[in-house]
Amino acid sequence: MKEAARRAVDRRAEELIALSERLHADPETAWEEHRAAAAVPELLDRAGFDVTSSHLGLETAFHARFGSGPVRIALCAEYDALPGLGHACGHNLIAASSVGAALGLAAVADDAGLTVEVYGTPAEEGGGGKIELLDRGAFAGVDLAMMVHPAPVDVAEARPFAVSHSKISYTGKSAHAAAYPEAGINAADAFTVAQVAIGLLRQQLPSSARVHGVVTHAGDAPNAIPERSTGRWYVRAETLAELAALEPRVMRAFEAGALATGCELRIEPESKPYAEFRTDATALGHYRTNALALGREFAPPGQAARMSRASTDMGNVSQVVPAIHPYIGIGSLPATNHQHEFAAYCVGGTAERALLDGAIALAWTGVDRALDSRPSEGPR
Repeated sequence: MKEAARRAVDRRAEELIALSERLHADPETAWEEHRAAAAVPELLDRAGFDVTSSHLGLETAFHARFGSGPVRIALCAEYDALPGLGHACGHNLIAASSVGAALGLAAVADDAGLTVEVYGTPAEEGGGGKIELLDRGAFAGVDLAMMVHPAPVDVAEARPFAVSHSKISYTGKSAHAAAYPEAGINAADAFTVAQVAIGLLRQQLPSSARVHGVVTHAGDAPNAIPERSTGRWYVRAETLAELAALEPRVMRAFEAGALATGCELRIEPESKPYAEFRTDATALGHYRTNALALGREFAPPGQAARMSRASTDMGNVSQVVPAIHPYIGIGSLPATNHQHEFAAYCVGGTAERALLDGAIALAWTGVDRALDSRPSEGPR
């Protein structure tokens, strides 16, 4: 069955690479992935999958299904890009690998007793698309959910931080900055105060905590006191429980900015928090074995392997169903994720090998899960 799955992926190799290149050349950001959500399931539709667009009411999500076996394997396809950076996290490769794995498993679905599902999951980069799908009933009853994520090097186990995403807004009052400065309330200064407070707070935070963000708007003219400012901020911790304790301390820093300047503060969650990852150890063991059989080499712990700590809404999926989220190397060092240079590595020969190896390794892992689910035949 594994050899049949591999042949099925190999037969579609050119089409899978073309899909990856198409996504890479036409990046769309979170919740705006209309062209990607149409392009990614095309191969699946032609291969006989039952495809549902706008899955569960989300315009840029889809669901594709093949087979009717008792073991349900779900592949997650991400395809959103980063604002200003394009596919600098390689979601074009994630989508193509998941489609390839699904095609490989479809070729053996009857023999293996599988139902193969692909979830098109929008808005991973801060929008929590998988959480929205979970809240609407997705993934219920799935036996194993998988995806493979590009990184500088191969790392089997995901260990992401839990994370919250917030939009921060201050409202002050405009005034002429030279003639009537005392009449203004400076919304840009509120962010300055908040960021200083966050910087001082860091000495009391756990070493694993991360607090970072960007000011997206802080005024329109240098001779006018800024009356509005906005930003996007992330708070990360080892677990959701630690995040719940940490986040209020960070939010008080933003409250300090409002108090010091007299601005009004508004904090809006951009999604529900992303959870830490709960890895299915058996499936991860199968993936390791399968990746090694394909000639992949896993990196030792260290700086190059840090991408395994990146937050993902796949963590929320892993809290509900068995899941794995390995990282596959594209040979990009010294370039790392979320850099323009990394985006350039997400097409080309090394990326193509990672795409196909990832698809085959995931397909083989799906076969292994199906075999694990069969009743023991006892001694022979």
